[in-house]
Amino acid sequence: MPILSVTGLTVTRAGTRILRGIDWTIHPGEMWTILGANGSGKTSLLGCLTAMLIPAGGTVTVLGETFGASDWTQLRKRIGLVSSSVRQMVDDDERPREIIGGGRYGQINFWGKLTKDDHQFIETIARRTRCTHLLDRPWAVLSQGERQRVLTGRALMAEPELLILDEPCAGLDPVARAHFVDFMQKLATQRRGPAVVLVTHHLEEIPAACTHVLALHAGGVAASGPIEEVLTSPILTKVFGAPVEVLKEEDGAWGLRLPASHSVRAAF
Repeated sequence: MPILSVTGLTVTRAGTRILRGIDWTIHPGEMWTILGANGSGKTSLLGCLTAMLIPAGGTVTVLGETFGASDWTQLRKRIGLVSSSVRQMVDDDERPREIIGGGRYGQINFWGKLTKDDHQFIETIARRTRCTHLLDRPWAVLSQGERQRVLTGRALMAEPELLILDEPCAGLDPVARAHFVDFMQKLATQRRGPAVVLVTHHLEEIPAACTHVLALHAGGVAASGPIEEVLTSPILTKVFGAPVEVLKEEDGAWGLRLPASHSVRAAF
C-alpha cells in the first residue's frame, strides 16, 4: 500500500488556482524531497496533506486514509510535522521536555501530566536529536538550531509512520545545517523508521538517502521521479526560472550554481 497517494489535486484561493492537478505517490522504502521556488505551491500541498487546507478537487490518501472519508484528526497523530507553523505556536516559557512529550498527545503547550514512560521516552528521543542538555531550558532562550532539534523530537515522540520536514534548515548556520542533514540521513536509513518527506528549495540540504524528488513550478508538477532523473540542469532551470547548473559531489551531496555569464541584478 502506498504511504501517500495524491490524484488530480487542485487548490483555489480567491479565484486563483494555486495547485493544478497534482499527481504524486510515495511507496514504502522511498524518501522524497519536494523542491520548488518560492510561490511554487509547496506550502499549499503540505496544507492539503495535513488537512489544514481543503482542496477544490482531487483525492488525498495518506497511510491508507482518504481525506473526506476518514477521521483526519486521528490521522494527524500518525504524521510527524516539523514546520515554522508549529514553532510559532510554542509559548516562550515552555520547556523542551513538555514540548517533546506533548508530541505523543498531539498537543502544543502541553497541559497534561507526563507519565514515567513518557519521561523515559523523552530522554531517548532527546539523545537521538542531540538536545538532552536543552530539556529544562525555556523555549525563549533556545537558538534556531536548538529549536529545530526539539521540534524534531516532538514529531518523533508519537512514533509517526510519516515524517514531514518543512524547510527544517531555514535560519540555521552552516554547521547546524550540516548536522541536521546528517541527522536526516540517519533517520531515513534506520530500520522501521518513518517515511520521510523533506520540503526545501536548497539542493545542499538534500541527504544522500533521498531517492525521489517532486519538483513543483507555478502550482504544477515540473518533474517527478527518481532523484537522478529529476535533479538535472534543464529541469531545475525551468523550476527556478533561471539558467542553473546542478552539481553532485562524490559523497552524494547536491549543489546548484548560476553560470558566471548570468546576472541576477535585474531580480533585485
